[in-house]
Amino acid sequence: LPTASSWGFHATEEEMNNTIDIWKERGFVSQTSDETAVRRAFDAGPVTCYIGFDPTAPSFHVGNLVQIMALTHLQRNGHRPVALVGAGTAMIGDPSGKTELRRMLTPDHIDQHITRLKSQLSRYLDFDTGALLVNNGDWLRELNYIEFLREVGVHFSVNRMLAAEAYKIRMETGLTFLEFNYQVLQAYDFLMLYRNYGCTLQMGGDDQWGNILAGVDLIRRIDRGAAEAVTTPLITTADGKKMGKTAAGAIWLDAEKMSPYDYYQFWINTDDRDVERFLALFTFLPMDEVRRLGRLRNADIREAKRTLAHEATKITHGEAEALKAEQAARSVFEGQGDMENVPTTRLNRTRLEQGLNVIDLFAECGMGQSKSDVRRLIQQGGASVNGVAVTGIETTVTLRNADENGVMVLRAGKKRYHRVIIET
Repeated sequence: LPTASSWGFHATEEEMNNTIDIWKERGFVSQTSDETAVRRAFDAGPVTCYIGFDPTAPSFHVGNLVQIMALTHLQRNGHRPVALVGAGTAMIGDPSGKTELRRMLTPDHIDQHITRLKSQLSRYLDFDTGALLVNNGDWLRELNYIEFLREVGVHFSVNRMLAAEAYKIRMETGLTFLEFNYQVLQAYDFLMLYRNYGCTLQMGGDDQWGNILAGVDLIRRIDRGAAEAVTTPLITTADGKKMGKTAAGAIWLDAEKMSPYDYYQFWINTDDRDVERFLALFTFLPMDEVRRLGRLRNADIREAKRTLAHEATKITHGEAEALKAEQAARSVFEGQGDMENVPTTRLNRTRLEQGLNVIDLFAECGMGQSKSDVRRLIQQGGASVNGVAVTGIETTVTLRNADENGVMVLRAGKKRYHRVIIET
């Protein structure tokens, strides 16, 4: 394999430690197949590590960030990250954690998603200096079924596979033969990356533990090779909710699906109890600074939250968008500056002359996942227009609700704002 320097990597002083130590200190490690072996491999020279990503959506979301950030720390420490997009396995669907069969996508849809996903990953990984984006469709779509069964299928025990947690859940609702193949194909991915790129480490979420170990075992059985596994924990918030799941829906990394302002707002609204942990996981701040910010209490913790929001938004959307989002937040919450960077919808004047139902208006402006969400928001007293509470779902919004400049500010809950500009 090439040396780290030939890939153009220059590790910072903080990252001269063993990568497994960095991952553990920042909270990325849940399970390892053999920590001593993993540590020894990192000490011996550049390691190639891969994580698989599902291309069934055109954007990553915050739930993917733990794996993406783990790969980024790996690259910053002089090793080679491989982001494997599952164009082949996406046509089957991973049964892990699922109670029903996934929706089938066409190859064209999957390929379109992959193009957008690589653009998002480029904010984190440097594909010009060693990081790789690999598509398992390159080998899975061309498989000879009989040869595959003879070479790979013979090494899998059906009894052991059915004992895996991922298959147990689906057995209750009906596991298809299509899905049953998923673990075999993921293991084969690891074997192919081992052969083609010298990849000896796979990382993934805790729910992938059985699938990853199957790949480790397959490499040992067929090629007599040494490979290891590391999983990340399921990240939940202090109140027990899955990270990235909110009433407004998924927190997307694509600016077309979620504006940088709303992304910034997600992070600044972090529960006080989660701030230090999220600073460690989702920023590149040195751990001494993470711990300093984590010690802040009461009103001072706002500094830590602003830092988290700024750093997370900067990584995903760039410094300029992070500064715009910060300025927009201050204009709304602190009365500082203008509202130019607050998410905005422009409406033709004639529409408001006729009047718009408040549910239709809020839904059109993305202030809820659906009209049903908006209806519940209003019924719970969480909606307002220019500071005036919306008291009923039959309310009609007209020109009279705008200020003298033809502007309305919609509020959903305590912290979500949207500007409406009326145009002639």
